[in-house]
Amino acid sequence: MAYRDIREYLKTLENKGKLRRVKKEVDKDWEIAAVCRQLFYKFLPENRPALLFERVKDFSIPVLAGSAAASPEIYKIGLEAKTWQEIDKRWFSALERPIPPRMIQKAPCKENILLGDKIDITAFPIPIWTPGQDAAPYITAPLVITKDRASGIRNIGTHRMMIKNANTTGMHIGTVQDAARHIKQYEDLGLPAPLAVAIGTDPTLCYVSTTRSAEHIDEFALAGGLRNEPVELIQCETVPLEVPATAEIILEGEIIPGTLELEGPFGEFTGYMSPQGMRRVFRIKCITHRNNPIYHAFISQKPPSESSCIRKIGNERIIMHHLRDILNLPVSGVNLKESGGSEAIAVISLQKQYEGQVKQLIHGLWSLKGGVAKLVIVVDEDVDVQNDFEVELAISFRMQPHKDVYIERGERAIVYDPSLAPENASQLDPRRSIGSRMVIDATKKHAFPEPSLPPLDHLNLVHSRWKEYGID
Repeated sequence: MAYRDIREYLKTLENKGKLRRVKKEVDKDWEIAAVCRQLFYKFLPENRPALLFERVKDFSIPVLAGSAAASPEIYKIGLEAKTWQEIDKRWFSALERPIPPRMIQKAPCKENILLGDKIDITAFPIPIWTPGQDAAPYITAPLVITKDRASGIRNIGTHRMMIKNANTTGMHIGTVQDAARHIKQYEDLGLPAPLAVAIGTDPTLCYVSTTRSAEHIDEFALAGGLRNEPVELIQCETVPLEVPATAEIILEGEIIPGTLELEGPFGEFTGYMSPQGMRRVFRIKCITHRNNPIYHAFISQKPPSESSCIRKIGNERIIMHHLRDILNLPVSGVNLKESGGSEAIAVISLQKQYEGQVKQLIHGLWSLKGGVAKLVIVVDEDVDVQNDFEVELAISFRMQPHKDVYIERGERAIVYDPSLAPENASQLDPRRSIGSRMVIDATKKHAFPEPSLPPLDHLNLVHSRWKEYGID
């Protein structure tokens, strides 16, 4: 049965030993970020817990971080799955059979409704994540909700939000994102674009918000498919949008047409600071929240991080579904490497049927929403894409650089990539929008010699007799 809200989910995390309560008082402007980073230094990935900071200096509201994907094991708990096969099944089923949301009339997220002078986003303990370098506190786990003006299809995206004052934030939304397209539909008419933000929800909404699903899918329905139950929604107070009924905090407001202000810098998933740029402005018209709300954040910045983990797992399955189930390519594995922020490097295994199929795969991958994978490594189906040694062995002895490496120029770039332009280049510098991509075709091109290993039946027999050898 799906989690009703983040509170029920936290009880499950705690029962499974995956939540640590930090009872020491912490400073949101430097200490939370440092503790969260040490989490990635001190724990093996499979053991990393989520953190609930119960005492934040000058605030009565706790801060939760890492609960969506501090580790792959936490992601499994969020989807109520025990194996990666179950994760695959959940994602592929949700993409094929999304479950539409259900509207309700009364909801916990409306327990407190703040309008006019009572609006104050700074009343929440929003951390500074790269102290001394970030321009301001940033909301790192906002579920930004927009709607297509014509079709009514809703999008949920995670887009960083810079706190400017009590009722204003900067909005950094990339031009290829669905939210940007929805906002532009209003801007072209000179109208303010309605926008809502949910903070602190059922984890499936977090998983959907950080993936690149097709624009024809209503992402509340996709989340419903992941959780096997409809997401309950309620109408906003001041804008024509629907929001998760059990969210901890809801921000309602508008993007003001023709208004751009400086936003950034901010420490991004590339592991480097992204520069300032002129970005849209979000004016908050209403805040609603639960009694005793929990403020939820993603741990981002330099990988590995919660941000890189959550995007890796979801987007690998989005890509697999697109290549295998939509384009009917015989793809058997996808690895978005966390060392590339789960964005820059992709390893894909292919049961190659004919020459030229690798390029078909590449064009299929790059037909997805902008910027994914500036380096793609394609290997045969016998190579485990999650095993770096096997992938590097294939690169070493199944390809020749002069004929198996392809470079495409004039491609959509990852705009946060610091290799595109000097540090002092604006976020809107045109050099940041266009880059290049490279493919390494590490598949076999002809018949190969047999592997230099003992016969498989010998290895299997020894494996079955292993205790007899007295080696363990």
